[in-house]
Amino acid sequence: MEKDHVFVNQSYSMKATFGRCCEPTLSCVQNLQMGDVAKDLTAGTVGGAAQLVVGHPFDTIKVKLQSQPTPLPGQPLKYSGAVDAVKQTIAAEGPRGLYKGMGAPLATVAAFNAVLFSVRGQMEALLRSQPGAPLTVNQQIVAGAGAGVAVSFLACPTELIKCRLQAQSALADVGAAGVVVKYGGPVDVARHVLQSAGVKGLFKGLVPTMAREIPGNAAMFGAYEAIKQFLAGGQDTSGLGRGSLIVAGGLAGASFWAFVYPTDVVKSVIQVDDYKNPKFSGSINAFRKILAAEGVKGLYKGFGPAMARSVPANAACFLAYEVTRSSLG
Repeated sequence: MEKDHVFVNQSYSMKATFGRCCEPTLSCVQNLQMGDVAKDLTAGTVGGAAQLVVGHPFDTIKVKLQSQPTPLPGQPLKYSGAVDAVKQTIAAEGPRGLYKGMGAPLATVAAFNAVLFSVRGQMEALLRSQPGAPLTVNQQIVAGAGAGVAVSFLACPTELIKCRLQAQSALADVGAAGVVVKYGGPVDVARHVLQSAGVKGLFKGLVPTMAREIPGNAAMFGAYEAIKQFLAGGQDTSGLGRGSLIVAGGLAGASFWAFVYPTDVVKSVIQVDDYKNPKFSGSINAFRKILAAEGVKGLYKGFGPAMARSVPANAACFLAYEVTRSSLG
């Protein structure tokens, strides 16, 4: 997702460096690769911070809708929809309630996005036919899938903490067996989880997390490159302005959720489930129970807020990444 003029600049930089070294030695190549990694780490961190600030309130509502328990016969759901969830959250907790659980992703956003973009950058280097050559859409899909594998191991514990914080008010108010403990914050959630299930408890939901991150990032990075090339009229996307990058980033983010949303619902209900008396024995069991109780629509609870979040949040993320990466040379 680096702009092609960045690739070209890297190619020229490589030639200049090789010129100073007299020939393309291994040490020269390694220095260039380390420099690219540092730039991807920095740009990914900035992009992730922008994404989090813009998107977290939408994410809070999404998780609340996903994790609210099925009501008893004749009783209504706690939240009738996204707007109702926003109203109830603000009424009960004030505007800051929309940012509940932000501490965990804020503390790890640097690591998460740094890994996502740096692993993708390294995979691009492996897939590229020669230095400076733009990647095809299919190659970006492969690079995105590889990055998805890496970030799954960071996303799982981070999102488990975030989801349990976001969902506790919805579950506790109806006396659900799941998250009835009033957590004081991310550290308190981690402490309770470690006491209940040990370190492995933090990785509850790893399978659906990987099932979301691998195909989701493949779709997102592939869509981002495809949309950029469409807007540019070819593989050379170096002339695209910020408006085009915002459009491409927003639509790419929407493609992520459109592709894997039911998997995210399964992940959320598993991660807020009780450790001692779990409602679900695993991902397949959760999928079947949701389908049996609520039908297909149960697998799309919170889809509206997720899509509403994905467009502006990912537009902000990709724009911040591209601008930062370009400014670093």
